Amino acid sequence: MEDLFRAFDKLTVLIVGDVMVDAYLWGKSTRLSPEAPVPIVNVLKSEKRLGGAGNVALNVQALGATALLCSVIGHDPEGAGLISLLVDAGLSTTGIVQSPERITSVKQRILSGGQQLLRIDSETEKELEETENAGLVSLYKQLLEQANVVIFEDYDKGVLGEHNIAELISLAQEKGIPTVVDPKKKNFLAYRGCSLFKPNLKELKEGLKVEFADDNPEAFETAAVDLQRKLSTNNILITLSERGVFCLSGEEKTYIEAHLRTISDVSGAGDTVISIAALGMALHLPLPLVAELSNLGGGLVCEEIGVVPVDKHKLLREALACNIPEQYLSQMV
Repeated sequence: MEDLFRAFDKLTVLIVGDVMVDAYLWGKSTRLSPEAPVPIVNVLKSEKRLGGAGNVALNVQALGATALLCSVIGHDPEGAGLISLLVDAGLSTTGIVQSPERITSVKQRILSGGQQLLRIDSETEKELEETENAGLVSLYKQLLEQANVVIFEDYDKGVLGEHNIAELISLAQEKGIPTVVDPKKKNFLAYRGCSLFKPNLKELKEGLKVEFADDNPEAFETAAVDLQRKLSTNNILITLSERGVFCLSGEEKTYIEAHLRTISDVSGAGDTVISIAALGMALHLPLPLVAELSNLGGGLVCEEIGVVPVDKHKLLREALACNIPEQYLSQMV
């Protein structure tokens, strides 16, 4: 297992998609406003962090790999702040297109007493203009030369869509580079031919427009197989929240239970899962092993407050403590 984690250090991951700023304002609330029945929050601390595809880049970096981010943001003060966050984190800004026609996505959370009182989103969901997309594709092609795997991080904010998804996947396929997808509803079935598709259960139902009880395994597996067919992909990884994860590789179906955790915040868990899964795909690991490690990592970040990257050393300790079948490790490339 130590050899596997050391192998992460040699990988380069290209992350393309929606990058944003996660802003936090912590305060103390002891009374209601006389102007409206809402709490008054006296600010104690504020912080800004990389979110969306940016948090995926932080997770990739935390796992020891090199992260290359490719996205379009606004040419605005928030965009300048995002660039500063990238620089401060030691991440390259080479793949970032700044456009005066867009605004930079910011999600601001106001918290008091350990509870989130309000979230304010400043964002656009419109698709890229032709010149913006041309800039993105050009940088993507350049960065693809260095990549071992590509992550599509889609938050339905317009960077990814029908205007470019097929082309970006095709460019990676031409070079034999695996592509892994963290989808949202709008472009759910647009990622045909990807190497690995990772929705959660809610996204699976919404994307396929199906409904079934969570405790109905027959209906669930039917939906997973249908998704596999519609996307023309061999590998499906579905996160099931407190019930763990499910993976489908060819006709092989594997359920992996969640580990007992003290859950503080589920924000960002999906970013950790897709980051670990991408590294596993780059190393051509068997999907059940990819799912095992991703499940562990996603659970670990749920023990932290806010959106934070996974701790590689803690993940390794947990992986060593788990009884992962030796045949999986023997297949590591």
